[in-house]
Amino acid sequence: MIDRRTIRGGWWKAALGCALLAALASVPLSAQVSGYGEKQMGENHGDQLPNMLQKVSVAQHLNQPLPLDAQFVDETGKQVKLGDYFGKKPAILSLVYYNCPMLCSEELDGLTSALMMVHLTPGKDFNVIVISIDPSEGPELAAKKKALYVKRYGRPETAAGWHFLTGQRPAIDAVTKAVGFGYVRVPGPDGRMTQFAHASSIEIATTNGKLAQYYLGVEYSPKDMLLGLIEASGNKIGSPVANILTYCYEYDPQTNTHSLIVVRVVQLGGMITVAGLGGFMFLSFRRESKLGRNHDLTKKETDEG
Repeated sequence: MIDRRTIRGGWWKAALGCALLAALASVPLSAQVSGYGEKQMGENHGDQLPNMLQKVSVAQHLNQPLPLDAQFVDETGKQVKLGDYFGKKPAILSLVYYNCPMLCSEELDGLTSALMMVHLTPGKDFNVIVISIDPSEGPELAAKKKALYVKRYGRPETAAGWHFLTGQRPAIDAVTKAVGFGYVRVPGPDGRMTQFAHASSIEIATTNGKLAQYYLGVEYSPKDMLLGLIEASGNKIGSPVANILTYCYEYDPQTNTHSLIVVRVVQLGGMITVAGLGGFMFLSFRRESKLGRNHDLTKKETDEG
């Protein structure tokens, strides 16, 4: 006869084992970057950023006004001012560059996914403003990116609420300085200075164009975003968030490698998860072993009696 207690014990052991393996798999002991040929990962430099990247940061300038007179070009080629998107609605601001080979797409994917679960409508309740930090990019590329993300969002009728802008250095600098968005130009695989090292963040601005909330990383809580938009619509300023940044990779054309400088908290979180699961499994095994011994002793005493 099969002992039901044994079945139950085997089931949760298997489940915990799978969870432990999944957690172990999530800890990035090393990483690979696809594309641009067969590149190898460079040496992991630990928690210290290279000197080149000391200026790559996001300083939270809450209640700082955006430069509403800064001039850009939208995805249709029309000359616009940043202030054209303020006055009646709050806005979500994202600073990226459209030819970014890695982090920017993750940021815009995360933003789009979060907005799918926010019960507000772009164009009606708020605007989405994406600005390229690369002055060499133009409206044609911006139009392609807009079409991609509006399609991904799945509500083509909201296209008027999505604005993908390009501009020249003075306007870009004015916005990045106001936001506190630090970045540096870095060499690409061909050695040319065509890429940017930067952190990932999005911002919510009030109806009158003041920075109200920051969200860092590449995944955003729909609930927090909804609350941020509602508060910004009333020109309320939020609170600073934990300054945990996700960075791009640093490309080294001399060694044809990328050095992993993604935020260490991801690794730490994975290790904590593994340790927690391991401890729980150990205690559970001990408890079941003790119960098994007690069961055997009770059975033996019953048989002898």
